[in-house]
Amino acid sequence: MTAEILTVGTEILLGNIVNANAAFLSQGLAGLGISVFKHTSVGDNHGRLAAAFASAFENASLVITTGGLGPTQDDITKSVAAEYFGRELEMHEESRQKIIQRFAGRTLPESVERNALIPQGAEVLPNENGSAPGICMERDGKILIMLPGPPHEMQPMFTKYAAAFLRKKTDSVFVSRTLKIIGMGETSVESQLRDLIDAQTNPTIAPYAKVGDVHVRITASAPDEKTAQALIAPVAEEIYTRLNPCVYGEDETPLAETVINQLKNKNHTLAVAESCTGGLIASNLVAVSGCSAILKEGFVTYSNEAKIARLSVPESLIKEHGAVSPEVAAAMAENAAKVSGATIGLSITGIAGPEGGTPEKPVGLVYIGLHINGQTQTAQHKTIGNRNEIRTRSALLALDLLRRSL
Repeated sequence: MTAEILTVGTEILLGNIVNANAAFLSQGLAGLGISVFKHTSVGDNHGRLAAAFASAFENASLVITTGGLGPTQDDITKSVAAEYFGRELEMHEESRQKIIQRFAGRTLPESVERNALIPQGAEVLPNENGSAPGICMERDGKILIMLPGPPHEMQPMFTKYAAAFLRKKTDSVFVSRTLKIIGMGETSVESQLRDLIDAQTNPTIAPYAKVGDVHVRITASAPDEKTAQALIAPVAEEIYTRLNPCVYGEDETPLAETVINQLKNKNHTLAVAESCTGGLIASNLVAVSGCSAILKEGFVTYSNEAKIARLSVPESLIKEHGAVSPEVAAAMAENAAKVSGATIGLSITGIAGPEGGTPEKPVGLVYIGLHINGQTQTAQHKTIGNRNEIRTRSALLALDLLRRSL
């Protein structure tokens, strides 16, 4: 089965909303063993939507739409689909009653019952989080599934109802396992894995760059998840062998979670002193449940005065070497640990830009300090990107230094 995802709404084309629905559905369909060949977005225009239906069904056996199921004049997905399939719209009484119950005790908005209009013979997918039900239609081996646009309605409807409908139509699953790499660029990773990529059949290997790290997705197709995982396992093991110690985690595990688990296992506590990242390292750590067991304190000492007052960095050190220097990074790390009572101090100072760089200290230059087990080390990095990309990369590099030192 091959699929096209058709997202409907002029607001998508105007850039007023981010089209997250297509990404969610692609992931869901992959888990069902259904290949997505195309994403299409179309505005609330009858002619263009009708043409999009015709084009999609030329190449795909399954089309999933999101949006345009509501009661307003620009909600045209149902009516265009009914025309394409040659069916009339009719009132689905069960859905109508659910809408009335949903508005019990409140004034029923004008025309809201139009949500319950369904093409004749279609299967209805209940909407437990809104008024517009989903719709499944089949003809000549082609399947159309129409889902509401709001993600809080669409996602549970797909997971609970549409996926169950589609699971009966396919005899295989796609399973992916993603290895996360830091300290190597995408080109380097691909070079290390080139022979595996060239020889790939099932599973497939796909490296792709993120801001600060690289992900390698291994995907297998099989009759069931257990068999797919068995196909993936030896490939993942080989990648670990080639890329360690740069592999820091898998799937949804962020670098900060890996670091926190290591700190817990070794009974360490941590204090963080940040300048150019402005609290981003601490934010990454705090995003992980359980970080309170290890994070003692976070300092955002952006100015020279703050470094002197809060972390007792000697003014003479800053004057002699500059705030962006290995000497200042070391002092920040040592004193963060001392002031907080943590066993480890981690610091960062740098130039995030776009202003402030010089030939000697360009934008993107960062120094990381790490005080651990009574010893202090520093690392220099020259990162690239805009201001926030430099901050993101720098925060990850600091956490990675800590990870490799534990």
